[in-house]
Amino acid sequence: MNDLSSLTSGFILNNVAFIAFLGFLAIVYIANAHYAEGNVRNIQLLQQEVRDLRWQLRTTQSENMYNSKQAQISDQIREEGQNLHRGQAKKIVITAE
Repeated sequence: MNDLSSLTSGFILNNVAFIAFLGFLAIVYIANAHYAEGNVRNIQLLQQEVRDLRWQLRTTQSENMYNSKQAQISDQIREEGQNLHRGQAKKIVITAE
């Protein structure tokens, strides 16, 4: 039994640098896993933000298209107390003397 313990302790003492290297690799592996999980969470948050912004863009575009219709514009002008001229546009020409 004594020979086995001296053999084991001798093996460990001879390979301390290698064991320390393995411990360092384990720490780097764990740190890398935590860093990757943080990046995945950040990517998911950014993807959700992109989805929300895309939804907001589409909503704004559809509201803009609705509000730019001729009938909608004429209703808004009437509410302000003005009339929409339906005739041909008049051209104003200024000549420089």
